[in-house]
Amino acid sequence: MDLKQLNAFVAVADLQSFSAAAKTTGLSQPSLSRLLKQLEIDMGVELIDRYHRPLQLTDAGLFFYDKVRAVLTELDTITNMTKRLSAPSQALNIGFVPSVLYGLLPEIIADFKHNNVNPDTNGNTDIEVNLKDISSYQQVEALKNGEIDVGFGRFAHQDPWIQQILLRHERYVVALPKAHPLAQIKEQRLIDLASNRLILYHQTHLSVSATTSTTKPVTEPLLYLFAQYGVTPLMTTKVSDLQVALSLVAAGEGITLVPASLRTVRTEQISYQRLIHENVTSPIYLHTLKDFVHPKIPNLLDAVYRVYEQRGITYRRQQFI
Repeated sequence: MDLKQLNAFVAVADLQSFSAAAKTTGLSQPSLSRLLKQLEIDMGVELIDRYHRPLQLTDAGLFFYDKVRAVLTELDTITNMTKRLSAPSQALNIGFVPSVLYGLLPEIIADFKHNNVNPDTNGNTDIEVNLKDISSYQQVEALKNGEIDVGFGRFAHQDPWIQQILLRHERYVVALPKAHPLAQIKEQRLIDLASNRLILYHQTHLSVSATTSTTKPVTEPLLYLFAQYGVTPLMTTKVSDLQVALSLVAAGEGITLVPASLRTVRTEQISYQRLIHENVTSPIYLHTLKDFVHPKIPNLLDAVYRVYEQRGITYRRQQFI
């Protein structure tokens, strides 16, 4: 059993076609067939049911595919990390979710550049900073494949390759249409909002969940917040991202909860009001790889804490291992 055989098997399983898999792998179809047949002979197990169209895996093949695909993905991650260790990038690629861009991230990047990006006499800098808009759930793979070196996200990740620092908790506010009956009430309660259509926008579900009165698990972040207070919104609408959610609020199609840093968005149509619940918050995490910390990440973390001190934000100083 070798890597060429395993990659050929995964390609066939993914595409359910020998001809399509041959094109993907760059092998001739006879060579691909021989590799898979030899793999089955070596294992003494039939992996592919060749009598169905499209091709199907046997029960043993399904089990093998599930396990070996994870192994190959892990091997790709290890290979990418090894290459990066041998030739570290001079750039610092920073992933972020859009909601943090409305908060303190611009100040943090400005502070970081001021203290760490030093142009020489020719105008060349000792480090290039690249910002990439990447959702929280996509940042894990982006870290593994080298697309980013560090990410600002809103969700905790349980991944053996990733380490995280909780930077702070940001209070949620309720976003209501300006004409809404509750739009001028300065402190809101979740129970008073339950009769409104709640617009959901998160692409990542929580790894832990609350339960409603019907004991149904809740992993959608906004519904989770309501469920913590025993409240279930009567109506919900799911949209692709936060900007779409705020557009619908502006159009009078419902309400939503957003981190407080977004209170300056579309203020002509939207009223943002405080929630009385102190623990209805959105965390901000900084995460990177466990086995490879870009040498400039400690400087980025210092910039975060300097901005927090300037803004009077309470924090607990931490460092990546």
